[in-house]
Amino acid sequence: MNDDRNRSWPGQEPDAPRRAQSGPWPGEDPGPAWPGEEAPRRPQRGTPPRGVPSGRGGAPEWPSGDEGGPQWPADEPARRPQRARQQGMAARRPVPPPPGQRPQQGPPGSPPQGFRQPPPGRRPVPPPGREPDLITHHAHNGTDDFGRDPYDDGYDDDAAFNEYADDVEPQEELDEKGKKVLTPAQKKKRRWKIIRRCAYVFVGLFFVVPAIAFVITYFLVDVPTPESIKALQSQPITYYDAGGQLMGRELPPGGDRQLLKPGEVPEVVKHAVYSAEDATFETNSGFDVTGILRAVFNQVTGGQGGGSTISQQYIKQATQNDQQTLTRKWTELAKSFKMNNQQSKEEIITSYLNIVYFGRGANGIQAAAKAYFNKDAKDLNASEASLLAGLIQGPGRSENEAYAQKRWTYVMDQMVANKWLPQADRAAAQYPTPIPKNSNKEQDSGKMTYQLQQRIKDELAVKGYDENKLFSTGAKIYTTIDPAAQAAAEQASQEGMKGQTDENLLNALVAVNPKTGGVIAYYGGPELVKDANGKDQIGQDRANQARNPGSSVKAFDLTAFLKMGKGLGETFDGSNNRVLGGRTVRNAGDSASCGKDCTVAKAMEISANTVFYDMVLNVTKPSRVAEAAKEAGVKVSPDGKSVLYTDDNNISLGGGGTAVTPEDMAAAYASFANGGTYHEQHFVSKLTNGQDEVEFDENNIKTNPAFDDDASKSQQIAGNVTEALVPVIDHSKLKCPTGHECAGKTGTQQYTAKADDPKAYADRNAQTWMVGYTPSVSAAVWVGGDGNKPLHDPKNKPIFGATIAGPTWQSFMNLYLKGKPAEKFDKVAPIGKDASTVTSTPPKPSETPTTTTTPTTPETTTSTEPTDTETNTSTKPSRPTLTRPGPGGPGDPGIGNTFGGGGAVASPPGAGPG
Repeated sequence: MNDDRNRSWPGQEPDAPRRAQSGPWPGEDPGPAWPGEEAPRRPQRGTPPRGVPSGRGGAPEWPSGDEGGPQWPADEPARRPQRARQQGMAARRPVPPPPGQRPQQGPPGSPPQGFRQPPPGRRPVPPPGREPDLITHHAHNGTDDFGRDPYDDGYDDDAAFNEYADDVEPQEELDEKGKKVLTPAQKKKRRWKIIRRCAYVFVGLFFVVPAIAFVITYFLVDVPTPESIKALQSQPITYYDAGGQLMGRELPPGGDRQLLKPGEVPEVVKHAVYSAEDATFETNSGFDVTGILRAVFNQVTGGQGGGSTISQQYIKQATQNDQQTLTRKWTELAKSFKMNNQQSKEEIITSYLNIVYFGRGANGIQAAAKAYFNKDAKDLNASEASLLAGLIQGPGRSENEAYAQKRWTYVMDQMVANKWLPQADRAAAQYPTPIPKNSNKEQDSGKMTYQLQQRIKDELAVKGYDENKLFSTGAKIYTTIDPAAQAAAEQASQEGMKGQTDENLLNALVAVNPKTGGVIAYYGGPELVKDANGKDQIGQDRANQARNPGSSVKAFDLTAFLKMGKGLGETFDGSNNRVLGGRTVRNAGDSASCGKDCTVAKAMEISANTVFYDMVLNVTKPSRVAEAAKEAGVKVSPDGKSVLYTDDNNISLGGGGTAVTPEDMAAAYASFANGGTYHEQHFVSKLTNGQDEVEFDENNIKTNPAFDDDASKSQQIAGNVTEALVPVIDHSKLKCPTGHECAGKTGTQQYTAKADDPKAYADRNAQTWMVGYTPSVSAAVWVGGDGNKPLHDPKNKPIFGATIAGPTWQSFMNLYLKGKPAEKFDKVAPIGKDASTVTSTPPKPSETPTTTTTPTTPETTTSTEPTDTETNTSTKPSRPTLTRPGPGGPGDPGIGNTFGGGGAVASPPGAGPG
């Protein structure tokens, strides 16, 4: 607020126009008068002290200081001018000066000191172009030039002059939120200011800070050497049975690792590994930015492939630290970078190939060359080196031929792309065939068979614990194997084969605990067999090879039927030689036929082929049978080796392309034994490291209702299946252990005769089964040949499910359950039509055997099922020569895991007579 509010405009008297009429005030100099006696105006100048006022288009101009008119003082701050008084107003009393100041000098009305005075005798000249005052002008309507009341003393109108005063801050324009309104230029400047600050933060967080942290980490970490990790590979694997007793110990392969020196790894091996794992190894600094970005992209998009270089993989292998954490990846980057600064590329690739795991228990390229090709690493060719390099990513899948061939093809193509292999050599290259697994490996597994040991390790490999990791941690494996059950299985299997004269006969037995899914006994055949040269070699695991299950698959036919709400009392035409789906299907003689109105329960008891073929063809369809089998526990690819072929109806009789392992059959029937509850079959109940820290236990085992989401409904289905399977035991001339109820089903698959076979071979069988259970144990016994072989008993007669497999199963059950508490199956309500209310029509006796011929239509291939019991009738129907249905063609596929009756080969276990 201006305290000198009575001060007049410089060089003039506020009441000059009035005094021009009435004369000067007493004692005062009238001073210069304004032309035309118009109202006084504020002096004008060219540029205001604080700039041009905004929003006032007609505001007066300030004097520039060169005109003859009155000027602002030059030595003191500008003061707000006072309005001139109108005529008739009383004179104001002079305001005394503030304390400490001298009163104004000079006569009243004189301008303050410091103002320029007009020349003597001159009066102020009005601005050029000023028009004369009109009646409407402010001087005549009682207001001044600013449009205000002249009698208003202006005490409350300071805001009108604030923008022209130096001692008052300019008012800022605010928006509706009370914030300062910015001009476009200010907004742009502010945006760039924010962007710059964000850029500084970004650079600091993602470049400066990581760079500093990387340097610190670089000097703190140490790079491991192959010699420093040798001790990690010397810890044995220890196996325990279900009772916690020691079963055996396994030492690392060869007891030690054979290290190669720089310069001993051939160039072809290095190039194969580069192609498979890190094509830029020779030029990168330990990590590949492009590879890291590619790995991030694959993670986001769900693709495959990582960004680790060979140097990073070496660090991970050497430290045995594969945790998916940022800390591990960060230190891994620093170590690999440091290693590339301290060691040559030749030293790094040699160190890497000395410790990387290739599968088959082979650590390092030298051990791998021995394990797969029985030669030294220096003797490997491009094709062999590519196979080994391709297995680095998936050593646990080394025995999966399809995977191995895929990786081999990829590596060979990458070698050509990187100009390490001529295109001509690639075109001529053939996939190398490895030697049989462990054919040159000594084992030290104590009381365990080699086949059992491998199944345990296979299960752990699927869970992420391959052999290399087990050795490095000194793993302790607690298995589900019951020593009593294992001993009973081996004894029953060996005794069942005594006296047999057919050298093609092989057998296997697997038992599962229905309450847990744990495998309690596992016998896959002899541990050692003779090769063609009479030398000992590891025998094949017959318990993990898929074979045609024959009529034992009818339990799954029935399960699918019951899931549709159909019951055991439903009837079908059980007559022999029925034409179904364009082909002739027959039963195994009149003893396996039951007339036109045959109940499902009766058909299961006598194993009537025509009933179940009709049921699957016209009611359930093959897909429902396959679904029921998988729900029960049959594992198909990629989780298992079994095959459930649904492109034709042969699955109904367990022939064609359908093949199941003994392990899967035992596990699937365990779901029936356990009242419809599925427990995934497994060998390992607990895994710990050398310090007894638990990795996992049976709490991780998958468990769920098998056949329906409703547990009670699943139990009812399983109970009805059990009710149908109970009579099969007596019909097959078998007996349950004393005090134990049991149920089961035999199965037989016919031999496919060749054109030059003797006539007697037409009656021969190639695979036989017996699968049965009590409430506490489910066991599957397979007896057959390695592929399509015509089998016979010591009397040169065909064998059936009840010939060898059945008695072997019965012997095992008696041995294992001897002395154990009695048990019975739970009773459930029947589903659909009750079989007890329906009477089956008996078949009409036939005095002559019935024979059939192979249909000539494209759909006439048939898989017939012989009787599952050896009959004593004097006449027996002869069997016609049949072509095999399924995905394969007729003929003997040779040695390997074949479908006896299907003609297709599934995952051959390898050569050898074992």
